[in-house]
Amino acid sequence: MRIAKVIGNVTLSRSHPSYQGASLKVVVPQSWSNLTSSDISESDTIVAWDELGAGRGDLIALSEGAEAAQPFRPDSKPVDAYNAAILDHIHIKHD
Repeated sequence: MRIAKVIGNVTLSRSHPSYQGASLKVVVPQSWSNLTSSDISESDTIVAWDELGAGRGDLIALSEGAEAAQPFRPDSKPVDAYNAAILDHIHIKHD
C-alpha cells in the first residue's frame, strides 16, 4: 500500500457495466520527499477506483495489483488500483 495524492477525475463516455457506485480518480503516488516537503512528484499517474469520495488534493491510501480487486470478491471488477482510505492527517516523525 502506498500514499497517493488525488489530482483529478476520469470521465468515461461509456463504461464497463461493473463501474457503478463509484468513480475513477487520477492519483500520483507520493515519495518520502513529497510528503516531507513541497516537492512536485515525478511519479507516473495512476487511475484508481474510489468508493469513498476523495476530492482533488486529498491524500489516499492506495492499494494496487491483485489486492486492489479483493474488496469486490466474489464479484470481479477490472481495477488495478483501489482507494482504501482517505487520509485526514499524516504525522511524520523525524528521528
